[in-house]
Amino acid sequence: RAAAVVLPAPRPGQAMLVDKEKERDFQRFLRRVDDITNLLQGLSSPDPALKAQTIAEAEKRLREEETSEDEESKTAVNRTVINTRASVRGFFFSNGFLAMLEKDAKERAEQRKRNEQLANALKEKGNSAFRKGDYVGAVQRYTEGLEKLKDKQELYTNRAQAYLKMHEYEKAIDDCEWALKCNGKCIKAYFLMGKAHLALKHYSESRQCYEKILQIDPQKKGLFKDCMNEVNMEEERMKDEQSAMEEIQLGKLAALSIKELLQKLDRPDQNILYYAGGIKLLTGAVRDRTEQTLFRTNNGFSILKDNEIVRRGFCAERKNAAEGDLCVSLLLLWQAVCAGNEENQRLLLTHPVVSTQLPKLLSSEVSEIQRETLTLISLYSENENGRRLLVRHQDLTRWLQILMTFVNSADARANSAMNILSDLTQEERFKTQCRVLLSTDVLPLFTQLLTSVKLVNQSALARCIGIMGNLCADAAIRVHMAKCRECWQGCLKLMDECSDVSTPSCQECVFAVLGLMMNLLLESDVIIQDFAVDISVWCMSLLRDKDGRIVTRAIGVLSRILPASSLAVEEVVKGGVVKKMVKFLKAGGDITSNYAIKTLSICTRSNRQAQEDLVKSDKRFSVLLKLLELENEMIVGNAAFCLGQCLAVPGAATSLLDSNVVMILLKHAGGDAARTSVQENAAIALGKLCVAEPRHIFQLRKLNGLAILNSSMKYVHSI
Repeated sequence: RAAAVVLPAPRPGQAMLVDKEKERDFQRFLRRVDDITNLLQGLSSPDPALKAQTIAEAEKRLREEETSEDEESKTAVNRTVINTRASVRGFFFSNGFLAMLEKDAKERAEQRKRNEQLANALKEKGNSAFRKGDYVGAVQRYTEGLEKLKDKQELYTNRAQAYLKMHEYEKAIDDCEWALKCNGKCIKAYFLMGKAHLALKHYSESRQCYEKILQIDPQKKGLFKDCMNEVNMEEERMKDEQSAMEEIQLGKLAALSIKELLQKLDRPDQNILYYAGGIKLLTGAVRDRTEQTLFRTNNGFSILKDNEIVRRGFCAERKNAAEGDLCVSLLLLWQAVCAGNEENQRLLLTHPVVSTQLPKLLSSEVSEIQRETLTLISLYSENENGRRLLVRHQDLTRWLQILMTFVNSADARANSAMNILSDLTQEERFKTQCRVLLSTDVLPLFTQLLTSVKLVNQSALARCIGIMGNLCADAAIRVHMAKCRECWQGCLKLMDECSDVSTPSCQECVFAVLGLMMNLLLESDVIIQDFAVDISVWCMSLLRDKDGRIVTRAIGVLSRILPASSLAVEEVVKGGVVKKMVKFLKAGGDITSNYAIKTLSICTRSNRQAQEDLVKSDKRFSVLLKLLELENEMIVGNAAFCLGQCLAVPGAATSLLDSNVVMILLKHAGGDAARTSVQENAAIALGKLCVAEPRHIFQLRKLNGLAILNSSMKYVHSI
């Protein structure tokens, strides 16, 4: 038998030539597919000009092929010159070239379709292998798929992803480049290429890949930010570790002491007090970023994994004094090594023991453990990257409830817990996790705190209420809270409890509750109707408060709750709400005026007494006329509505004869305000004005306003 011939491995230069040839073949293949498709479309076109142009292009290509063949053969023979153009045309029309070309294209399309089906089947097999962790098998299936269909972008990106898992970063980059040849805007290719460059410490190239993603799709800002943060952290980590290594090589005392202390803590079977003392010494030795890096590079975070005594003491459910001291020592150490160091923060939070224990430490019976745990978590929550680490690596479903319990604490723990909660509410994923236990665990605790205002830390309670109000930005949370009868009862109870107390902290609680109710009143629920009268009465009493912030929010609550109950409207009208709102409108203030005019529009819409009260309180409608000249469209629209409602009162329209009301209403009725309610309400008010007092028509004619009023009558359904 003949011996097998062993072929020599290609030299680097030869490999590059092979790759270039492969790319040329690939590009040539893609061009041929595009050329044939374009020729077919042109030859099948009903447009004679386009068909003629396509035939000319086909002739040109045939001549080029003929010239190429002639040059290759270079045979010296006598040739008879023929009319190529005529022969080509004859070939097209007499020899059925078009039919032949169409048949060939159809066969190619059918073959491609079969190949695509095979490639898709192989892709699915590759995906299945990838999910099982069989990356070698996945690569094999994707490669087989590419043999069937060499321009299928998904196969390149999927194979690149498998190569990443296998740490074959160069191959991953190569596949991403091929994917981009198929689709120059493939975000996945740039993403994976960025990951591969990062693994190879090509930080600049990695950033360039992620910048391409943002150029392709500006909506990917979140992904871009995460990726760039990852590159920055990795580059910073490498610089820190290089600097720390140099310190050790130079024999610097601080660097050596970190290493020695960690070696001593690595001794097994020592007394728990020995480890607690060593951890305290280590904490004192960590003074800057170099020591933080040395702690990490010398496996400082493995102390819980490698030391059974330390792990057992840290995880004990009911800790004795020594275990409590050890736990506090560890928390202080982690604060020292994680302060301002994102890589250390990540390593700590991804440690399974720490991740599991953090919620338990927050609920510890030992106040010092709670305090130091809160301080450690604050290192994460006070910056965006730290918060993202928390929401990514922690199950935060119980954190809202756990942190809310600190409202019962009289010391600094309550403020720390509220700071963390306030920070976390900035993260959408935290809001999503809060929904899980909202109805069953969080709302019962929250309503209990609302009804215990005199027994809890009032400053912390005010912040807690504000945080719950911020969480109402999430529609699902807002709906749940608006449906909670106990929550509304708790709000009323708190206002009742604070009515006879004028401390600043109680005032803050009332201010926060009003804000919470304003947010909840964005929903319309039958339960709200049940509390509308009581809440409206309370808001009326708060209009006398010395704190302008509370007054503004009380008016805001009235503007949102009165539409839910006609009984509430009657109650506040009897209480003199119209006169009070006119007083606030005279005082000015954009936010207050917005709420006040909205309240008046609700009251005058269906209550005759409110209409008469407004005519009496606003002589000759001087306040409403001033509001109609503002630029705030919401205020203008509601002012026009109120005016229109009040014109039904005898004498109201006559009192406006010497005013410029017709000109003002005409301007708005024929204007181009973004809110159509401005034109509509102004047109209706103008129509009612002329009906109630026909003498206004003379002014309307004088201003050439009949045409404007006529065009605006589409808004007037009934006057």
